[in-house]
Amino acid sequence: MKQKEILLLGGGGFLGCALARRLEAENKTVHIITPNKLPAVTTNAIIHQTGLDDEMILKTILPDCGTIIHLASSTTPGNSARHPALEAELNITPTLKFLEILQNFKPFHLIYISSGGVIYGNPETIPVNENHRLAPLSYYGAGKIAIETFLRVLATPPEQNITLIRPPNFYGPGQSYQQSFGVIRTMLEHIHRGTTMEIWGDGETVRDFLYIDDMVSALNLLIDLPTDNDTYNIATGTGLSLNQVKDIVEAVCKKKLTVHYRKKRQSDVNRIALDSSRFIKKTGWQPKVTFEKGILLTWQWVQRQ
Repeated sequence: MKQKEILLLGGGGFLGCALARRLEAENKTVHIITPNKLPAVTTNAIIHQTGLDDEMILKTILPDCGTIIHLASSTTPGNSARHPALEAELNITPTLKFLEILQNFKPFHLIYISSGGVIYGNPETIPVNENHRLAPLSYYGAGKIAIETFLRVLATPPEQNITLIRPPNFYGPGQSYQQSFGVIRTMLEHIHRGTTMEIWGDGETVRDFLYIDDMVSALNLLIDLPTDNDTYNIATGTGLSLNQVKDIVEAVCKKKLTVHYRKKRQSDVNRIALDSSRFIKKTGWQPKVTFEKGILLTWQWVQRQ
């Protein structure tokens, strides 16, 4: 029997390329749909430079793909802060058009990468589990919840297997500074250049961080569960304030980071860390790269660029 191929929607970004390389190392055929041109050295996946709603391309690919991983997101919490229509135009509508096409191809396993960092808002306690109420503070978070809701409707028939993933901030080698809104990548770039970094608020906001290889390993485990139909946080469960992150980055890099603190934005979550117990119980997954080790590996990569 022919091995089912894997489709990465919006797979031209940091996580998509890292995942594609891992899957290719396991001799799996990977397709990437992305509107952007990828560097030739990024991956050996089959690249389709198009959007999620390209019916002609999708109808050619989907019959051979048993797993679809939806990584596409064209906004950030910042650039949609005052423009809620951007979430509908750039994220929600393209996904719904894709689902109209996808529902004609079954069975399939769709894994959607949502966001554990924004959809819970300011949780009552941390680490927060998947049953906590969803209370986003940004249109970006609201858009993620909207897509999750549509996917749960699509998953109602038992043969439609849809897994929702709520990750934290992931980081590591390969993360482009130009395309990144990741705080760790930004800190390392400013240290490398000797420039000043702006931090919104007093630096006491708490975030959960996950090294890219651990995120990829988690997704790889889900690919081997083609009938899964659940929602998972995937994270370390340990929150660090931005000031703590700054201290660790400075210690690892042996350089000082100059910071300018600005007024806190209303859309920024105060404290978040994610409880991954459900996913750990299901798969046995554990993050393997400590935060300090991850910073070191990423810093070594940044210096080689």
